[in-house]
Amino acid sequence: MSSSSAVPAAKPPIRDALVAAAFRLFLERGFEQTTVDDIVALAGVGRRSFFRYFPSKEDVVFPDHEGCLADMTAFLAASGPEHEPVRRVCDAARLVLRMYAENPAFSVQRYRLTRQVPGLRAYELSVVWRYERALAEYLRGRFSGRPDGTLRADVIAAAVVAAHNNALRSWLRSDGVGDAGAAVDHALAYVQMTYARPTDAPAVWRGPAGAGPEPAEDVVVLVSRRDAPLWRVVQELETVLDRP
Repeated sequence: MSSSSAVPAAKPPIRDALVAAAFRLFLERGFEQTTVDDIVALAGVGRRSFFRYFPSKEDVVFPDHEGCLADMTAFLAASGPEHEPVRRVCDAARLVLRMYAENPAFSVQRYRLTRQVPGLRAYELSVVWRYERALAEYLRGRFSGRPDGTLRADVIAAAVVAAHNNALRSWLRSDGVGDAGAAVDHALAYVQMTYARPTDAPAVWRGPAGAGPEPAEDVVVLVSRRDAPLWRVVQELETVLDRP
């Protein structure tokens, strides 16, 4: 008669073990009071293993941002002329939301920690700036040659990041309750409504019955806020028509 032996649980990857150990200690002792030696001791690995994955103690708080930034950069690089640029950068921002939403408990925990430690808050702002720079670089390429193209790119990139973060942080403050995707979609829709360029569609007048089709004409539809000043409307029209 053979006896079955229990299969030992697989150990988590070293990187995940380091993150888990770090956050456990941060919550128990505080960020400043926790050392790298404390983290590796709890994770059961050596210091060399820690620095193989994380350049500093701050980096272990944001273990997924480098991968997300790489995904965003690749997503934007794969864009074609058929993609409306403002909508494209909004879709790129949703990649960041997906990263947070995949593990709500960890995301809320990290949010609370960064609110308590000024150094982590500063680090987080540097990460946010890198996302904004990636969006702006893509938009600068799409708006190259247009009047105020660089200015427009930088303003839209900043608006996308601000709208995304406004909705994301509201969700995090609620302890991850509710639909984060719906909140971010609502915020980004405001950016698209304000800055996206309407898709130009050719209109064909077919004339009386039996007449041949007239040459297609370009029809431009400009959407503007009701309270927008006239100079802003004219500026937007000139941008759409690519006139200086």
